[in-house]
This record gives sequence, C-alpha cells and structure tokens, in this order.
Amino acid sequence: MILLVIGGSGSGKSAFAEARTAAWPAHKKYYIATMQAGDAESQRRVARHRDQRAGLGFETVECPRNLGGFAPEPGAAVLLEDLPNLLANEMFGGGDPDRILPDILSLADRCALLTVVTGDVFTDGVTYGAETAEYIRRLALLGQEIAAKADTVAEVAASLPCYLKGN
Repeated sequence: MILLVIGGSGSGKSAFAEARTAAWPAHKKYYIATMQAGDAESQRRVARHRDQRAGLGFETVECPRNLGGFAPEPGAAVLLEDLPNLLANEMFGGGDPDRILPDILSLADRCALLTVVTGDVFTDGVTYGAETAEYIRRLALLGQEIAAKADTVAEVAASLPCYLKGN
C-alpha cells in the first residue's frame, strides 16, 4: 500500500504521516530521513522531527540519496520523509534523479505500507531560474506519478487531512 501525503511548509503533514505510519500493524517500522542538515535551520528541523517521532517505534535510516540501496524487512511500514529533499539531493548532489520513481515503486513492493511525504512548492507564483524550474517540474511529475500509483492521497493543511484518494 502507498500513502502519499502532500502539504505546505508547517502544514502538519509530517506529524500526520508519522501517526498514520506508526499506527500501521507492522512488526518493523522505518523512517527514511532524506534531509542533509548543512545549516543551523536544517539541524533544528531534523531535531524537531526526531522529537516528534520519539516513542513511535521507528528505526531511523539516513538515506539522502540512492533509495534503492535500502532493503526493509518484508512486511514493514516505511515512511519516506521527504520527496523534495530526496530529489534535490539526487539532482544537485551527483545522484541519479531518474532512479527515484523506480526505487520508490520497488520499495513499495517490498513493504506492507510505504508513506511518502511531499511538499507543495507549486503555488508561490515566483519565476525561477532554469535549474530550479527543472527541479519543480520533476517534483510535480514525481508527485503525479506516485499519486497515480497510491492507494491513498491526503493533503494536509492546518494539521487537518483532506483525502483526495482513498482514506
């Protein structure tokens, strides 16, 4: 099963995804952390997310790139936090962004639940340079392709989920 969780910055999407994944009846639960904390703000966000998921039973796996290298225990519940970071790391860190979708679908086949968290970066109305525009285009396409394969898609705003597909 694939659950796609979409939301803007500070929307509550991560807490929602963590709660849904933690509640899944699986023996093993993994939290795939994709953020590379290179500055103080990133380090604060990572610390906040660690505190938020403390006690929920997740084993954290640091995986900023090469998602295909992660092999969960069969039947596990896996939370991928998050798609925008993973794409940025692959695109701008010497990785292979074309492997992301196949790796996500392969991961979904190997676990009972795959929750993918993604951000809403499409509504700010700002015109960007070519490199950033390509990143946004790729993120949009990944979101669309994952949503098409997902059993459930939820958009979170003000910590409230709105189910767009499934429930």
